[in-house]
Amino acid sequence: MLDSFLKPDFLDHMRDAKPNNEKGPPKTAAAERVAGVRRANAPRIPGASVHTSLASEIGLRIVRGDYPPGTILPNEAKWSETFDVSRSAVREAIKMLMAKSLLASRPKIGSWVEPKERWNLLDRDVLAWYATSPDREVFLKTVQEFRHIIEPEATAFAAMRRTDEQMAEISRTCREMGEATNLQERTRADTRFHLAILRASGNDLLVPLGVLIESAFDHLFAYTTRELDDLHHAQKLHEAIERNIRLQRPDAARNAVRKLLANTDEVIQSR
Repeated sequence: MLDSFLKPDFLDHMRDAKPNNEKGPPKTAAAERVAGVRRANAPRIPGASVHTSLASEIGLRIVRGDYPPGTILPNEAKWSETFDVSRSAVREAIKMLMAKSLLASRPKIGSWVEPKERWNLLDRDVLAWYATSPDREVFLKTVQEFRHIIEPEATAFAAMRRTDEQMAEISRTCREMGEATNLQERTRADTRFHLAILRASGNDLLVPLGVLIESAFDHLFAYTTRELDDLHHAQKLHEAIERNIRLQRPDAARNAVRKLLANTDEVIQSR
């Protein structure tokens, strides 16, 4: 039974990821350009959206610390040579990263990494890169803090405002969690459960926010639900939330969420 709940591949990737401890260039506009280094036998980036794949690769390197804030990135020619892609693909990739506030650019200087506080951490891609970076424990704690701020009150509102249709979705996803035969199925149902509660809260601002943090929740749940005993206990806690929303008990629903969050905090600290 335990074999069905082994860690997914991305956790192995997270475990093996190592920060780049080399000293970065001076954090000034005149900083020395960092040379792009192509991995041995690195394949050409495939697919129709080459620029999207390239943006993903560069974005991951930025978030995990290969290029610290202030670093002047390689120019178009160097990226093109490193990844065996066209310069137009490089330009589009850089534009994507600028839109996510990871990069800024200026003529005659090039592109450089923006300070972390400017990054759009609510962007789905940035969240995914952040979740697989070496400081993923910090990321998980950040997600947990967000949940402590948002979820108890959102769940209390859901208990007061949920429709029959929304309640059916909450109950269904809770049931699917208990019936899941592997960790991937369970974490997907777990994520749908929490997003369904946000929708049932009746606050329009929480709905798009829930979609944006979906990636973060996936990584958090997969990291914390790894032992069979943990899964059984977590399922009971989720069922208590579902029951109190169904019975329209806002105070009890709020407290049930707080118990779930406290349990998740303990699991994270024990890892």
